[in-house]
Amino acid sequence: MKKVLLVFACTLMVMAAAPVNGYEVGDTATDFKLKNVDGKMISLSDYKEAKGFIVIFDCNTCPYSKAYNERIIALDKKYAERGFPVITINANDGAGDSYEDMVKVSKKKNYKFPYLVDETQEVAKAYGATNTPHVFVLSKDLKVNYIGAIDDSPRKEAGITKRYVEDAVEALLANKPVPVKKTKAIGCGIKWK
Repeated sequence: MKKVLLVFACTLMVMAAAPVNGYEVGDTATDFKLKNVDGKMISLSDYKEAKGFIVIFDCNTCPYSKAYNERIIALDKKYAERGFPVITINANDGAGDSYEDMVKVSKKKNYKFPYLVDETQEVAKAYGATNTPHVFVLSKDLKVNYIGAIDDSPRKEAGITKRYVEDAVEALLANKPVPVKKTKAIGCGIKWK
């Protein structure tokens, strides 16, 4: 009996620590209001002219996030003016990912896009984000059109053969179906409280 109770207690702890569900392709995401590195509160509804969003759960410390950093900057540079801004969110609870650390990284890298802190981790859990980076491409009406990795080369940009996020955004801009709707997000697991 004690073993059964112990297994049950451990199962409950795991369920409480990690996201239960999250969004699937076709779901409508809920807007959020989170603090940006400039101190302002940001929500998706602030972007009146947006045609959609590239929401990326990211952090300062993961080697995969660091490897993707320049690609994330390039995505925003390529698509923000075309109506698909990058919105990055850090939900990590750990050393090197504090709000103050986020401000430093943002300034050092000269981010032109929001870098939001999800202190309660509620937004990451609502989305079902599990890794950094983990991408959700949304249309203007917040419908989820793509979930997963930025591309198929998590370590080196030179190895890219498929650009999942770019393909999804280009399809949405052309009013066409997204060719690949879901891939596995490769990166470090989000550090849950």
